[in-house]
Amino acid sequence: MYDDIHLGDVVRMRKPHPCGNNEWDVVRLGADIGIRCRKCNRRVLLPRSQFVRQVKALVQRSEPPASPADQ
Repeated sequence: MYDDIHLGDVVRMRKPHPCGNNEWDVVRLGADIGIRCRKCNRRVLLPRSQFVRQVKALVQRSEPPASPADQ
């Protein structure tokens, strides 16, 4: 369902972080997905399959990078 994730997206996870927050920034893509807690800045690395199961919602889509033709 959430296979179309980009760097800089903000996602809401099903279980909250121990600090009480459940919104995360996507900071790494690949076979593993790196996410950073928006409250305490702790980084977590999850396998992509686990990330797709645990993500609840896409809160905010990142801005697409500007193409060189636009400049």
